Amino acid sequence: MKRPFLLSTLLATLVAGSAFAHHGWSDYDADKPLELSGTVLASGYQNPHGWVELKTADKTWHVVLAPPARMDSRGLTKEAIASGASATVYGYPHRSKAGELRAERITVAGKAVELR
Repeated sequence: MKRPFLLSTLLATLVAGSAFAHHGWSDYDADKPLELSGTVLASGYQNPHGWVELKTADKTWHVVLAPPARMDSRGLTKEAIASGASATVYGYPHRSKAGELRAERITVAGKAVELR
């Protein structure tokens, strides 16, 4: 009797923890789309979402990308967003974190990749 209870408790804890850890997209303002162009200063290609630090003419933005599996399946490799790459992103600014953008599309080396 104890084993099924423990297993179900562990499973419920894991599911709740992962749901809590993942954020919703409502924190980003889809009514104020931006298109930013600049140079990638740094990037991450890990779950739950990839990211780039994009240096534009006036500031550096933290740009949230799609999960790596989606980026891979759409042709955006880790190497494409390496430091030094020129990129243009289209997306939505965070409502309360100045300098953060959720990308809908990224263009690198003349290739546009839809991320959502």
